[in-house]
Amino acid sequence: GTVVGLTSAASGAGSTPIDVISGLYNVAMFIPSLAVGVRRMHDTGHSGWWFLLPIVNFVFLCTDGDAETNKYGPDPKAY
Repeated sequence: GTVVGLTSAASGAGSTPIDVISGLYNVAMFIPSLAVGVRRMHDTGHSGWWFLLPIVNFVFLCTDGDAETNKYGPDPKAY
């Protein structure tokens, strides 16, 4: 992601092939990034919808997950 972003920024403004690649990369990474965030919300015992609130999301991401099984499944660090 960093390489694509830096290459796109270095090429300047416009509709270059690098910009197209950068856009495709961003679209391709959106769903996996969203899935990881929702999984982290579940690890802390919260609904995935909390991921949409930036400040609350940041607080939950920084806290440790539930040490025991919650309604979303077992502790992934327990294994």
